[in-house]
Amino acid sequence: MPVTFRPARSADLPHVVAMIADDAIAAARTGAYGDEHRAAFAAIEADPNNELIVAEQDGEIVGTLQLTYIPGISRRGAWRLQIEAVRITAALRGRGLGRTMMAWAIERGRARGCTTVQLTTDKARKDAHRFYESLGFAASHEGYKLDLAGRNG
Repeated sequence: MPVTFRPARSADLPHVVAMIADDAIAAARTGAYGDEHRAAFAAIEADPNNELIVAEQDGEIVGTLQLTYIPGISRRGAWRLQIEAVRITAALRGRGLGRTMMAWAIERGRARGCTTVQLTTDKARKDAHRFYESLGFAASHEGYKLDLAGRNG
């Protein structure tokens, strides 16, 4: 069944939040759908360098990811594509949909002039590490975070 990609709409947000929270690592830091998610979505929608994308199959949302286009001074002013919150609905994991979704996102970054695609993934997500490496991503940098809100993530 073909998959289509489109920007998320506000009506999609409860489903997107549920998909992101359907994970032992992300559940606590994502929380239940509410005002904070609606405010974040409004900010994403208002920013031309951010996109919340959903993947649809047969009219159902089956995946999501957030794309952020980052201009930079380093690398001769190159733009980077940051990919965040990659999720496939639980029933369809392991069937190639993630690979299709990532290929689509990479091409979208290329079309926007990005020269680098980057992402982070929790150190505990060993399956995700293998998946991203199979797509050609390299664990080339060590990432650090400073939690300013007491939310661990």
